[in-house]
Amino acid sequence: MSNKIIAYQGEPGANSHMACADVYPGWETLPCASFEDALAAIGEGRAELGMIPIENSLAGRVADIHHFLPGSGLHIIGEYFLPIHFDLLGVKGAKIEDLRSVYSHIHALGQCRKIIRKYNLKAVTTGDTAGSAREVAEWGDKSRASLAPQMAAEIYGLDVLARLVEDEAHNTTRFVILSREPHRPPVGAGPTLTTFVFRVRNVPAALYKALGAFATNTINMTKLESYMVNGEFAATQFLVDVEGHPEDENLARALEELQFFSEEVRILGAYLAHPFRQRD
Repeated sequence: MSNKIIAYQGEPGANSHMACADVYPGWETLPCASFEDALAAIGEGRAELGMIPIENSLAGRVADIHHFLPGSGLHIIGEYFLPIHFDLLGVKGAKIEDLRSVYSHIHALGQCRKIIRKYNLKAVTTGDTAGSAREVAEWGDKSRASLAPQMAAEIYGLDVLARLVEDEAHNTTRFVILSREPHRPPVGAGPTLTTFVFRVRNVPAALYKALGAFATNTINMTKLESYMVNGEFAATQFLVDVEGHPEDENLARALEELQFFSEEVRILGAYLAHPFRQRD
């Protein structure tokens, strides 16, 4: 079994790579072409853990993960919040006045509109922020730039033409840390989150009654996302984050009540809340 290896989606220098380095310094990182590949690497034992983005403060949820995660058989054992910063990168010797086009992931382009408009650049979508930096380095064209994290500049030997060019300073991505085995913290170890999925029965007021269990048991629900499953408009699955440990008396009671109104309730993980949540 692999040891001290953490998988992520993207190329070296991507934000997911940075998150791995922040949380698990010294671990070997395993870049994967897709989320499915990253989840498979963990499930098959080629990586011990995975660092997967689940939502962004500007772009919203990472939709693919909501579909892949429940069926992956993996467990959430932690979370991490990474402030997202982008630099404008060019080949060695390039100047901003030389630029005609800029390449990056669609979310990065959307989060750096001001600098794109300021220099009248043609925005070109690529599959990955760090991948765009690699391509710009390979092309060697001073008229082409990349929007990518600073780590990408270091890896691919690019010049930083402008730093911190994101439109909003509060841009943050939440990552979940995945493992083949559950690793729940002990009850009382600190502020804890529990993530689970459920599907309500297709009857009137089922969702209202299901959520009522959390209200009556004074459980704070921090996330509620719905999405269709199996292509059925009537089959809606919900992904939920709540504060508390599954073994806490009030949360255990709420989850038990939820069973009465649901076809399926499955806990994906219980883990300590990241300190980012305690900010004023």
